[in-house]
Amino acid sequence: MQAKAVATASVAAAVPVPGASAEIVPFRAPVRPAVERLREIAARIGGIVIPPVIVIGLMLFVWQLLCSAPGSSLPAPSKVIADSWDFIVDPFYDNGGVDKGAFWHLAKSLSRVAVGYSLAAVVGIALGVLVGQSLWAMRGLDPIFQVLRTIPPLAWLPLSLAGFRDAQPSALFVIFITSIWPIIINTSVGVRNIPQDYRNVAAVIRLSWWEVFWKITLPATVPYIFTGLRIGVGLSWLAIVAAEMLIGGVGIGFFIWDAWNSSRISDIIVALVYIGVVGFLLDRLIAALGHLVSHGAAAQ
Repeated sequence: MQAKAVATASVAAAVPVPGASAEIVPFRAPVRPAVERLREIAARIGGIVIPPVIVIGLMLFVWQLLCSAPGSSLPAPSKVIADSWDFIVDPFYDNGGVDKGAFWHLAKSLSRVAVGYSLAAVVGIALGVLVGQSLWAMRGLDPIFQVLRTIPPLAWLPLSLAGFRDAQPSALFVIFITSIWPIIINTSVGVRNIPQDYRNVAAVIRLSWWEVFWKITLPATVPYIFTGLRIGVGLSWLAIVAAEMLIGGVGIGFFIWDAWNSSRISDIIVALVYIGVVGFLLDRLIAALGHLVSHGAAAQ
């Protein structure tokens, strides 16, 4: 009976009395402490950083064990660092000629890639749109593209040297001809996958060809274009390193070839690490730009 009376009193207290005013308290979500938020951010960063660090550490450990034996043909990581310490800690030295630090070799290679890759991007997107929109262009050009894209980058170098008779434009041509094919193919696939409803609306409101390209074709194919651009930038970086081994001059490819001729194996390994890191950063840069331009949309 006492419990029933208490419950009745609680219900009566909850019933509003005529003429009485009730204070409305807005609901507020509980605020998480700053320490908890920092802990969550640290956990996310740790989940991204810790796994590759562990894998790299295991690889270095195995490498050290395998190459520490006397008579090993490859240097261990400790010997690589000892032999190439000056090359690692001072990438900006310049003694004239080709005797330069890693920064100058990488900068020269990147400048060549920037020119050749930019030309490939412009021409590749234009040809991709043409092949995607025109059935006759697709039938005539697509078989040629499929054949040419299978030719290795270095196979183009003798032909480019014979045509340009100069190392610099030959290297740019090798970059261009190597990286253009994935851009053309992915762009054309994106154009062919534009919904027919978009084209019907453009025909109904009588958009010009430029308005159709700018307002419909380009936005709809951006994810496909950047997929091709990501593949193309990797191929262009691969092509310039291979081409520079043969054309000479300043560049990370020629540096590797010169180090081989001088039996500086440790310098070659360090240069390979630089090449891999730069290639990864180029891929991430194009991916981030594509994510920004396409607002996170992905090619289907």
